[in-house]
Amino acid sequence: MKIGDLVVEPVFDGVMKAPATSFKGTTDEQWAPHRQFLDSDGMLAFALGGFLVRAPGDRLVLVDAGIGARTGAMMGGLGQFSGGELLNSLAAQNVRPRDITDVVFTHLHFDHVGWASQGGMIVFPNATYRCDTRDWEHFRDNDRVQPILAPIADRLTTWDSSGPLCPGIDALSAAGHTPGSTIMVLSSGTSRGLLLGDVVHCPVELLDDEWGGLGDLDPELARRTRNALAREIEGTDTPVAAAHFPGMVFGRLLSANGRRYWVV
Repeated sequence: MKIGDLVVEPVFDGVMKAPATSFKGTTDEQWAPHRQFLDSDGMLAFALGGFLVRAPGDRLVLVDAGIGARTGAMMGGLGQFSGGELLNSLAAQNVRPRDITDVVFTHLHFDHVGWASQGGMIVFPNATYRCDTRDWEHFRDNDRVQPILAPIADRLTTWDSSGPLCPGIDALSAAGHTPGSTIMVLSSGTSRGLLLGDVVHCPVELLDDEWGGLGDLDPELARRTRNALAREIEGTDTPVAAAHFPGMVFGRLLSANGRRYWVV
């Protein structure tokens, strides 16, 4: 995806498979009109990974860092995951770990920070790491995340409100999923795009205001945040993507006949 002078590429790390009804309160009947989001087995295949943003001035920004070289089960029995491919994906794009200038986290759940460090060693040695202050305070003592984050503590820069982070990338606070959950606004000239973090896990959540989320710390706030986002982008030409979308592809939210439609 090109957004003005920015080039945005998905960086795959792995996949998590879960039943569609992992979205609490949903049924197979509710999913029937949305089969395009399911794989051939009727499962949700959540991508795991991040996005590489190539910005002017040789800036290489990695937005989210996948789940890391691990496999297992998500908490709450959501599904099985496998990771480990992010560095290979970067290499396929001719990017070495030392080339990354910035690592920006939309939030600090462990499936978004996995390659911050490995075995106690910083993976991207020349990068500045960035996250929301509220998430850092919330997760810094989390048993699952703290060992991954500890090595980057001295390399970390935080923000506490919406605003510019790097050339072409602004933070838009979007609390609910986590205290510091953030949407990344990509802009260049008159072009604009959004990286949604986990404000939305699957595009189906944008189609109906009553659709629930996954793993939200504050489900009601997360719903309001998600619905406000859907209203903002509905019927616009703004491309949006998220790290868990099938294929990590960008799409747009269109409106016709009183309904919303997701198109890629």
